[in-house]
This record gives sequence, structure tokens and C-alpha cells, in this order.
Amino acid sequence: MADLYAVVDRLARERGMSHNALAKAVHHDPSYLSRALRGIKPCGPALARAIDEALGAGGEVIAAAARSAPRPAPLVTEDFVPPELADYFAAQLAGHYAADRFLGPGSLIPVAKAQYDLLCQVAGTARGQVRADLWSVAAGFAALLGWLHQDAGDLAESARWHDVMIERAHRSRDPQLVGFSLHCKALLLADSGDGNGVLDLTSAGLSQEGLIPKARVLLLQQAAHGWSMAGGQDAPAQCERLLGDAEALMGDIDDSYPWGACTSPRYIDVQRATVATRLGLDAQAAALWEEVIPGVPASSRRDLGVFAARHAQVLAGIGEPEHAVAIVQGTIPVAVQSGSARMRAELMAVRQRMEPWRGQQPWRDLEYALADLPRQRKAAT
Repeated sequence: MADLYAVVDRLARERGMSHNALAKAVHHDPSYLSRALRGIKPCGPALARAIDEALGAGGEVIAAAARSAPRPAPLVTEDFVPPELADYFAAQLAGHYAADRFLGPGSLIPVAKAQYDLLCQVAGTARGQVRADLWSVAAGFAALLGWLHQDAGDLAESARWHDVMIERAHRSRDPQLVGFSLHCKALLLADSGDGNGVLDLTSAGLSQEGLIPKARVLLLQQAAHGWSMAGGQDAPAQCERLLGDAEALMGDIDDSYPWGACTSPRYIDVQRATVATRLGLDAQAAALWEEVIPGVPASSRRDLGVFAARHAQVLAGIGEPEHAVAIVQGTIPVAVQSGSARMRAELMAVRQRMEPWRGQQPWRDLEYALADLPRQRKAAT
């Protein structure tokens, strides 16, 4: 503020006005005026204009005050976006992925969306590697939101978030994220029943060079699901080949990415059981589910509910309708509480497998249990 003080002091001396007299003319305490001219206190536009008028300076004081005003620092600059912020958001994302096993999408979507918005605001002001790291985490948040909307049955909103995720992945310039984004989009197509689309996207992802084991595992197992949906005489062999390749990579997964929860025990066996269920290999699937389900933590209620519903489907297929209905009855409350549309779809699939018992007591018990399911949200694909 030396420039402002020098200008005002010169003008006051030229006009024979003391600083005390100037303070009185602008209706300010002399000590405050002195501090304002020296930059200790703010000299705002109103005070600068009053001084200019009192001294008849013709705008010279106003210009000096503008030149001497401290430049406000940007709210966030690279210096104020340290790498630790990327670590913070990554930890939050990892926590959300973990919580997804226990909570329904309705609980997590608002929280994840608020953090995603904040993350994008910070990433948009960052520079250099910090910026790339933040966009990388933002892609993971978009993938999570896409999955949560998918689990809630809103496939149109899920598709929008998956498109956002792909854009964020490319913005981060991270080939691992691009591969993961193709896996996520393929997962959405699987829920839409487009097996050939799943194979197109997973093939594109697997063609990328330098993928880490986690990204390859996710794409390989999703390709197996694509084959199980597309069908064909060689579908079972293709599924087993792909899952075998994925299983061989499981021990090599060692990365810091918060996305891609594929390291849980029996992860590949879950995929094998799901593929066998879809292929109609009921006896094989039933044996796998009976091995897998006891090892799933009781706290992972959403996953357990989905697995139980698939188990019930194959039990109906091997002629155990009463057992199938008992499992459905125990799973319905979890489906209602979680709001998982995917669990609801798996439970409704039991009804199709129970057709041979239509009109009999197991069928009536099943209909009574399914009546408690909430209506499926209508969502465009």
C-alpha cells in the first residue's frame, strides 16, 4: 500500500491538510485512516472515493487504491490441492465400495453424488499430476454411481453415469481406468440382456496393452458372462476358458486402485456358479452355490440375497421346489430392505423355473412370498 500512502500524503501536503483533518473530513478515526493507507486495514472503494473527494484529487486516489489493493488469491490453486486430497477422495471411494455390500443404493447414492460433485470442483482447479489423479478418482466415483443406479433398477440413469465414467477415464489418461470403464459398461449391458454387446466391449478392453491383473480379471469374467448370455454350442467351454484365465491372475492382483472388488474369497467360483445358472447347468450350479454361500459374510446381505435367489433357481431346476421356496421366503425381506432391483429380478426368475409346479402348494407359497416384493421401477435401457 506504499503507493496509496505516498499519493495521499503528497496531495494532503499540497493542499495544506493534515492527516487528522483528512480523517475528520472522511468521517474516520485518524488511527484507522493511517492503518488503511499503510495496508494494515482495508481501504475499500467507498473510503478511497471519500479521500479522493476530500482532496479534490480527480480520481488519483481511487486509482492508487486500486493499484495498491492486495490481489485475492484463488480459492484453490495447485499449491492448495496437495496430493493428499486425491488420497482422501480415493479412501472415501473405497469405503463406499465396501459399504455397498451392506447398504442399499438408496442410502449411498446421495452421499456418493455429493462427494463426486465436490471432487470435480477440486479437480477442475488443480494442475499437473494432482489433476490427473483427481480425475482418476472421479472416474471411479462415476462408475460407483452407475453401478448403484443399476442396482436400483434405473438403467437409463446408470447408462448416463457409465458414459460420464468413460469420459472421466479418458480425461485421466489412465489405460487401467479405460479398461475398467469398458467392464462397467459391459456389466450394464449384461443386465440389459445384451450378451453380444458384452462380448464387444470386453474384447475391446482386453485388446489394450499393459492392463494390470485386476483390470484383466474383471474383463475376462465379464466376457464369460457375455458368452453365457449369447449362448451357442461352445459357450460352456468358452466360459470356462475365460474364467480359468481370470483365476490364474487372481494371485497377481496388487494395486492401489479403489475400484474393482474382485479379491473376495471364492470370487471366481461365484462367477462360475452364476454362469452355470444362466447356462441351465443346474446340478453343477447347485453344487457350486452350496459351496460358495456359506463362505459369504452374513453382513454382505445384498450379495447373499442375489446368490440365494440364484441358488433357488437351480434348486427348482433339479426338482427341489420346497427348498427353493424356503430360500425365496428368507430372501424377500433383504430385497425389500435393500431396494436392489437386481435381487428382485433374480427372485422373479425363480417363478419362471417353478412353472412345473403351477397350482401346487409350492407354487402358491412362492406367489404369496413374491407378493411382498415392491414393484419394479420402469427404466429405459
